[in-house]
Amino acid sequence: MNSNGVVEWAVVESDIGPLLLAVTDTGLVSVIFHARPEVREKAVGQLRSRLGAEPVESPGSARLAEPIRQLAAYFAGSLREFSLDVDWSLTSGFNRQVLRELAAGVPYGAVVGYGDLAERVGQPGAAQAVGAAMGSNPLPVVVPCHRVVESDGGLGGFGGGLETKRKLLALEGVLPQPLF
Repeated sequence: MNSNGVVEWAVVESDIGPLLLAVTDTGLVSVIFHARPEVREKAVGQLRSRLGAEPVESPGSARLAEPIRQLAAYFAGSLREFSLDVDWSLTSGFNRQVLRELAAGVPYGAVVGYGDLAERVGQPGAAQAVGAAMGSNPLPVVVPCHRVVESDGGLGGFGGGLETKRKLLALEGVLPQPLF
């Protein structure tokens, strides 16, 4: 449970479709892909139950202004590293450890294998658990789970869909931009 009081959220357009961003007093707590009305409703319900607060739609929120600005700059190609306050309360244990290592240790334009990331957090052989941590990442894009790939060069999975993962990796110059 979270005692951060008010959870504010808004949906913003991006190059990968509408994103729902949610913030607490601590910082950005959630980024949700494909935030169409039915996805929004489910996401707000999950935030309510997991954070123990009633999420309030606040598109003009001062707390959301900086995450919105930084995401817009990222998609415009002018921001390579997010400098946002993050609320980690939607993840814990091994998952949080892996996500923090990913955020701190895999820069823009780079990729890391699931197994390599497992080794970095002292759990060699935990590649599948790293995959599960990526799948439960509450802060995709900002905590760049799209940068985690299979050791054989495959894209691996992605909660936002493989087309979204391809677009993010192309934006960062890891993959070529699609021809059409």
